[in-house]
Amino acid sequence: MSSSPIIDEKIRRLSAALGYDFRDKGWLELALTHRSVSGSRNNERLEFLGDSILNFLVADFLYDRFPGENEGRLSRLRALLVKQDTLASVARDLQLGEYLRLGAGELKSGGFRRESILADAVEAVLGAIYRDCADIEICRHRLQAWFGDRLDTVGQETVIKDSKSLLQEFLQGRRLGLPAYSVVSIEGEAHNQSFHVMCEVPGLPAPTAGSGLSRRQAEQEAAAAALRQLGIKESDE
Repeated sequence: MSSSPIIDEKIRRLSAALGYDFRDKGWLELALTHRSVSGSRNNERLEFLGDSILNFLVADFLYDRFPGENEGRLSRLRALLVKQDTLASVARDLQLGEYLRLGAGELKSGGFRRESILADAVEAVLGAIYRDCADIEICRHRLQAWFGDRLDTVGQETVIKDSKSLLQEFLQGRRLGLPAYSVVSIEGEAHNQSFHVMCEVPGLPAPTAGSGLSRRQAEQEAAAAALRQLGIKESDE
């Protein structure tokens, strides 16, 4: 495949966010190319492939996670994880929107923020990773990292606010500044990275720290640590 026209710095930033370094950058370029750019060379075929991989990996995860659940319940849980708004949320975590290649019309109408386009891009990138490495286990690791605590909380009957939301609401309620998150380091192999994050919170003498398979997970851990220092229970509403 042809070499990617995306500048090297953008490739490095996106690869770091994805936790995967493409051997053939052309797959990444194709995964980010919307049909509004090219009717013949776009990400729709990769989206088709990624959709199948996504459904398989999520089904496999749920099969192990809920050994007592029947097919209907497992199907409903899978639907929650692979639905459009969930995938769009994953795309926003990865900041995929800023890397998408869109036609002039889509750019003008804000296509880089459209949930359907963002969701399709997640599937296309997953498909691209598989075509690049032909290793389903690498795809599994990336999926787990991208979805983070969405996998951990699926199936809970009561949705508890996440740590970042609770911390933000606590600070806003006291007219304090918002927490500031920053990545301290990223460790491990490209397909199995660990993110280390620092969270600076008004009123706390020192930043709190968190780590996880994704930046989202690490930020949640750092926010949870801040809540504990502030004496707030994470189940508080």
